[in-house]
Amino acid sequence: MGEDAALPPVRPVTIADEPPERQAPLPEGRQEALIPYGLSGDTLAALGEAEIASPGEAAPSRGKTAIREMAETLLLALLIFLTVRAVVQNFKVEGSSMEPTLHHGQYLLVNKAAYLGIDLAPLTGVLPVLAQSEAMVAHPFGTPNRGDIVVFRFPRNPDRDFIKRVVALPGETVEVRAGVVYINNQRFEEAYVLENPTYSREPAVVPPDNYFVLGDNRNNSSDSHVWGPVPMENIVGKAWLTYWPWKDSGFIPGPQAAAQR
Repeated sequence: MGEDAALPPVRPVTIADEPPERQAPLPEGRQEALIPYGLSGDTLAALGEAEIASPGEAAPSRGKTAIREMAETLLLALLIFLTVRAVVQNFKVEGSSMEPTLHHGQYLLVNKAAYLGIDLAPLTGVLPVLAQSEAMVAHPFGTPNRGDIVVFRFPRNPDRDFIKRVVALPGETVEVRAGVVYINNQRFEEAYVLENPTYSREPAVVPPDNYFVLGDNRNNSSDSHVWGPVPMENIVGKAWLTYWPWKDSGFIPGPQAAAQR
């Protein structure tokens, strides 16, 4: 995208072969036509001579400018694409495990920067104080909260992406009994669930840097109650908004019930 603004081209002046005394005088009112943009007749003549002396220079110059502008535009478009791709990624929902919140065939955008992790290990040589810290990964924008809908790589097959809701956080005890989820032995109220689960799960502590996730359609979801918690390193990002079908487009709402901590 070029920034150069080209001045209006100066119309070349023809140099007459006849002596000045034999040139026909210009009609009344045409004298200003020889002085466009405030240039004198002598200056115009000099410009005309320069253009006649090298008629092939202007076109290649304009061609090079156009090529440079095109290259700049393509480079800028590529940088924008890579920047957006590093922060946001689109996904398509397959299956009904997140009903009624998300539907099969729905397209959504995931915020990959929401849980951005920065490895601090390479900095321990520069900042020795970091070596005393147990956490070697910093999350400047935070970590998943209870109720977040997250996209993650399936722990048993990282080539597959799953989408579920975070129910229990690292260090918490989670249990499912009589169709109700309990966190640290406290009943967890959830207004977004399609129906109460018909299964039970014995109390278990969520390991550090892991999250217990469940689908909103509890009885039709392969989730942590089957294969265990999700490591933080597997989480791709937070579901942000849906954009197709158009009637369902909009920001993905948070949990309708307050999470008990």
